[in-house]
Amino acid sequence: MTSAPEPTPTPAPAPLPDPAEVRALTDLAERLARSAGDLIRTTSPERVQVAATKSSDVDPVTAMDLASETHLRALLAEHRPHDGVLGEEHGLEPGTSGLTWVLDPIDGTVNYLYGVPAFAVSVGVVAGDPDPGRWTPVAGCVHAVADGRTYTAGRGQGAFRDGHRLEVNPARPLATSLIGTGFGYRAERRRAQGRVLAALLPRVRDIRRIGSAALDLCRVAEGSLDAHYERGLNPWDLAAGQIIAIEAGAQVSGLRGRPAGIEMSVVGPAATVHELAALLADLGADADD
Repeated sequence: MTSAPEPTPTPAPAPLPDPAEVRALTDLAERLARSAGDLIRTTSPERVQVAATKSSDVDPVTAMDLASETHLRALLAEHRPHDGVLGEEHGLEPGTSGLTWVLDPIDGTVNYLYGVPAFAVSVGVVAGDPDPGRWTPVAGCVHAVADGRTYTAGRGQGAFRDGHRLEVNPARPLATSLIGTGFGYRAERRRAQGRVLAALLPRVRDIRRIGSAALDLCRVAEGSLDAHYERGLNPWDLAAGQIIAIEAGAQVSGLRGRPAGIEMSVVGPAATVHELAALLADLGADADD
């Protein structure tokens, strides 16, 4: 009689940094994000051009996206050589420390391309598997390049904008909530997102589509949005903004009891997230047409 195979053991969770290391990681995330922001401000051409495209013809990469991520990776190789790095443009380079830096060298590339001043450098660090459903966010910084606003947070240590502590708005009914969102790049996803938006819009105060998910999560943290939802957010879209929102008192989740991730992310005060997530689930917002 053949015996049943032994179950695969569940990997032990990655050890979390102590408070002193969290502070150091937060400080480093800020230094890196500000440094990349300086690079973008001082070396961008007067007229930005598309260097390549990714998921579709309207999903651009610029030379500065590539230069910014290369710059961030070089600084991390100098300061944290044993950590992993996951970046939007150059993928995953595993480390051995249990920590991974998750980089969006320019979050809001289309805004950057057109000169719309809503784009940011996003630098987060997570413990464990570099996947939103399995990681533990540790620290992060989102640096708005055009005006220099800088958001930071460390696990258990609060969220700040330029040194001022942040707190999400109190939960309020959806009918009086200002909701942020974003859209994908593929036509079939946009068609589904448009259907959801049309059903949601009459039931909320209004909708804002700013074009940078990292900045949207920071806006929830500071109270200039009541909540945010979006399908299709990648790890680099979430990592830094997630810890900033959480430390400001937000809940970050997906739909139907799932964690936030590429299927759906909903961010805001817990009661607002509960109501919004239930409505989005009813609308099938986590499925393309």
